[in-house]
Amino acid sequence: MSARLPSLNGLRAFEAAARHLSFTLAAAELNVTQTAISHQIKRLEQELGIRLFVRQNRALALTPQARDYLPGIRAAFNDLRLATDRLRRHDSDNVLTISTLASLAAKWLLPRLTAFQKAHPKIDVRITTSTAMVDFKDGDVDAAIRYGRGRWAGLRADWLTADHLFPVCSPALLRGDKPLRMPADLAHHTLLHTSAGYDDDWRLWLIAAGLPTELATHRGLSFDMIFMTLQAAIDGFGVAVGRTTYVEADLAQGRLIVPFEISLPADAGFYLVAPENAADLPKLAAFRSWLLASVPNQGLIANKLPSK
Repeated sequence: MSARLPSLNGLRAFEAAARHLSFTLAAAELNVTQTAISHQIKRLEQELGIRLFVRQNRALALTPQARDYLPGIRAAFNDLRLATDRLRRHDSDNVLTISTLASLAAKWLLPRLTAFQKAHPKIDVRITTSTAMVDFKDGDVDAAIRYGRGRWAGLRADWLTADHLFPVCSPALLRGDKPLRMPADLAHHTLLHTSAGYDDDWRLWLIAAGLPTELATHRGLSFDMIFMTLQAAIDGFGVAVGRTTYVEADLAQGRLIVPFEISLPADAGFYLVAPENAADLPKLAAFRSWLLASVPNQGLIANKLPSK
């Protein structure tokens, strides 16, 4: 019959106190009180039936028995730490965390992920959404899909796609009492707006179409996420400014249509970004290769639709 092991908390207190030769420093390391360390050591000494520490001129010293005992305990805790690190690294190797905007995840990324999971079943993709810039120093995110011009210090940026801006609406708006046939007809329809970075989309498109920008201030509805704006357009509440990335699936399924041929290129694009020193990790390299291959060459979507 094997001997009963002593308290793990006691052994941990002993190892820390022996390493520092101080109950105070051991308590600070283990985030407990000095009294707790003293109690754990005393209990361990009672369990073992030997004395572990002695006081010498206000200093803490190990007894001969404790000096013999310490190497084995230290090795055991080191083995535990190494085993835990290996476990965490193994889990981390199989988990890929991508940060992006909620609307981009819902309308563009998630519909594609099934294909990646089939191609790489051992990689567990986790999507986190935020409007804030990712701080890769935290280590919680492996890569992000960012909108911009691709120049971020210390990051590798791979271009994914660029957007065009153009009005979209439900096919029902082409019919009804006030059919939408030409850009000037927008004056008779509700314009749907998106805040949080898309505030200027309508004004820019109206300038490109040669229409008064005052139309952008007429009656309308406003939403804080673009996928909500697009859902309102699908439901027939009005006309929204669509962006290629966000509307491609709805256009393909006929939930939205492009009523006019005027399209305005956006001044930036979407990039897959990651820290340069981690950009070639196998899980991230696999995701990058798949994602770049899955993005078709973006042309003018309005020109791809059947003419009315």
